[in-house]
Amino acid sequence: MSRTRARLAATGTAVVLAVTGMSGAAVADTAPASTPSTGSAVVNSSTTFLKDQALNGIVVIPLPTAAPSYDSTTGISTTFPVTGGSANLSGYYGDIDLGGGLLFINVFTGKSATFKQLHFSVDSWQISGVPVGGTAPVVLLDPAGDSQIGRNGAVQTLNTSDLQLDAAGAEYLDSKLKTSFFKAGQSVGTFALTFTQGS
Repeated sequence: MSRTRARLAATGTAVVLAVTGMSGAAVADTAPASTPSTGSAVVNSSTTFLKDQALNGIVVIPLPTAAPSYDSTTGISTTFPVTGGSANLSGYYGDIDLGGGLLFINVFTGKSATFKQLHFSVDSWQISGVPVGGTAPVVLLDPAGDSQIGRNGAVQTLNTSDLQLDAAGAEYLDSKLKTSFFKAGQSVGTFALTFTQGS
């Protein structure tokens, strides 16, 4: 093959590769990007519950990325960001992952329990967390009372008039913190959720 023909062949190959590469890049650039689910879950601990836990030496500390705020009338509100999941609240199915964590401390005994990987199961209507150092989730809280479910476009909402301690959570915390404070069905406060499904 002459040098001229070899150059033409090489040039042709380079053009084909360049066009192919550009086409692939164009496809990649125009492919729709997936968006994560967003929203937040707000746990409001009532002043009654806060006083009772303080008298029993129990302190609950929200961990990043949860954000707490305090009101002397309504108590402590902790906002947990939605980090993922798929759910239909009005259909009562799906799962929602929450960021942040919870640290429970008994100042009388010096014992503690920390939960991460918080999760709201719409199927079972329960909030769970995985203890640090463990792998199995523990059901901590049950939204209860009057439940108001709404939808505005893609945004789903849930508001409950009560939030109760689950029997499994009460047993785990009493054992871990060496206390008898926690009771199944104990009212903690209220629960509110805003959820937008990702794509």
